[in-house]
Amino acid sequence: MKIALMDSGIGLLAAAAAVRRLRPDADIVISCDPDGMPWGPRTPDDIRERALDVAGAAAALAPDALIIACNTASVHALPAIRAALEPRVPVIGTVPAIKPAAAGGEPFAIWATPATTGSPYQRGLIREFADGVPVTEVPCPGLAEAVEHADDAAIDAAITAAAALTPPGVRTVVLGCTHYELVAERIRTALRPDGGPLTFFGSAQAVAAQALRRAGIAAAPDAAQVGGLTAVLSGRTGALPDVALAYPEGRLLQAVSPAH
Repeated sequence: MKIALMDSGIGLLAAAAAVRRLRPDADIVISCDPDGMPWGPRTPDDIRERALDVAGAAAALAPDALIIACNTASVHALPAIRAALEPRVPVIGTVPAIKPAAAGGEPFAIWATPATTGSPYQRGLIREFADGVPVTEVPCPGLAEAVEHADDAAIDAAITAAAALTPPGVRTVVLGCTHYELVAERIRTALRPDGGPLTFFGSAQAVAAQALRRAGIAAAPDAAQVGGLTAVLSGRTGALPDVALAYPEGRLLQAVSPAH
């Protein structure tokens, strides 16, 4: 069995690690675009074309499902990728977890890239799922790029700036960019230095579980850790980027056998 994930960069690590935990025996393909990232500042048409190329490179390896582990690509390219690949390859997009965050009726914040913050897409999700619930949209300029390069000083600066825009009474935060899940504990420290309660809603676990369901694969977290890993970088077969090893999720993926 084989599950593929795509993103502009290493934001896919959180979802890939979630797949690995659910099926340690599954082969994983990661397809990203080091030649073209970051995608956030690009035009929607450019994002769509690059995302189609990255998805096609993953699909060429015949996965049982493809996760678009990128909020930006899901916003701009999900219909095009589904049109190109389904039903041959089931495609799972990433949607900010606004619905479950709003279910409790308490105020919450959405941390997202500047391109996503205030976008018609995100505003539509808020209207649909959080009508009447106080929501603060928090743009996080530079955070995804800092995470992508494991730049600790830049990560801290971007988190500090975003924390200053987050109402102090908020106890629930939607992580609206897959990169942010890799630094969730640093975000927690910035928002709740007193160690008080804070709940995050990310997408990694949900999209991993949905990919297995769409592929007809049951979860088996106790399976043997024999799954392989293949990395496709802007269409070229390569290795897991070194920067991925700065994060526990990357080290988990590295600690497997080579792809068969």
